[in-house]
Amino acid sequence: YITPTAITIITLSIIMGTILTMSSSNWLMAWIGLELNMLAILPIISKPKTTRASEATIKYFLTQAIASAMMLLSSTTNAWQTGNWDILELKNKFSTTIMTLSLMMKMGAAPVHFWLPEVLQGTTLQTALLITTWQKLAPVTLMYMISNNIQPALLMSAGLLSMVVGGLGGINQTQLRKTMAYSSINNLGWTIMIMALSPNLAIMNITIYIIMTTPVFLMMKNTSMKTLQNLTTTWTTSTAMTLSIALLMLSTSGLPPFTGFMPKMLALNELITQKLTTLATLAIMTSLISLLFYLRIAYLIMM
Repeated sequence: YITPTAITIITLSIIMGTILTMSSSNWLMAWIGLELNMLAILPIISKPKTTRASEATIKYFLTQAIASAMMLLSSTTNAWQTGNWDILELKNKFSTTIMTLSLMMKMGAAPVHFWLPEVLQGTTLQTALLITTWQKLAPVTLMYMISNNIQPALLMSAGLLSMVVGGLGGINQTQLRKTMAYSSINNLGWTIMIMALSPNLAIMNITIYIIMTTPVFLMMKNTSMKTLQNLTTTWTTSTAMTLSIALLMLSTSGLPPFTGFMPKMLALNELITQKLTTLATLAIMTSLISLLFYLRIAYLIMM
C-alpha cells in the first residue's frame, strides 16, 4: 500500500521530470529531469509484490541508468570539445552517436529494446501504459531537438531495425502486454526513421500512437485482459469494448482508412519525395509483418 502523500509526490516527480527535460536547453538539466522521472517511476513498477515486478524494476533501473551514463558521457565529451552545454550545440560526431543510442535505449527502440517487453510483462497494465506513452515523451523531444545533427543513416537503419524487431517479435506472442511492447517498438521505428527527414512528422507519429494506445490499455485494464485467450472470452461480456480494441489495433497497424494510416502514408510520401524508394519499400514490407499480428488479434475478437 502506498500512502496518498507518496502517490502525490511520485506523480508530481514523474510529471516534473518529463517537463523539466522537455523545456531545458542545457544537457545537465535535461539529464536531471530524466533521472528524477526514472527514480519516481521505480516504486510504481515494483508496487505489485511479486518477483516478476521486482525483476522488472531492476531491469528498468539498470537500462535507464546505463542510458543516463551514456548521455552524460556524450554531453561531457561535447562540452569538452566545444565548450558548450547547450542541447542544440551537439556538434561532435562521437557525442551525437552516443547520445542517439542512449535516447533510443531510454525509449526502448531496437537494437537496445530488450528491456521493454520484459518490464511490461512484469508490471500492471496501468504502469505498462505509463511506460509506453508518457515515458517516451522526454527522449523523443531530446531526439527532436538534436535531429539536425544526427547522421540520417544512423536514424534510418535504427528505425528500420526497430520495425523488423517489432514486427517479428509481436508475431509469436500470446501475452497482450508483450504484444503491446513490440507494437511500441515497431511504432518507434517509424518515428525514428522519419526523424531524419522530417522531425515534425515524427512528433505527429508518436502523438497519434499515444492517442491510440492509451484507450487500448485502459480497456484491457477494465476487462482485465492478459492473454490472447482472454480476448476471445471477453467478447460475450463486453462486446462494444472488445470491438473498440479490435478497431484500435487495426488503426495502430496503419491499415487504411483508420487514423493510424495517416502518419505512415505521410512518412512514405516523404521517403519517396527524397528518392529513398528502397527504404520506403522495406518500410512497407516490415509494416506488413506487424500487420499480421494486429490482424490476428482483430480476427480472434471477431470470430
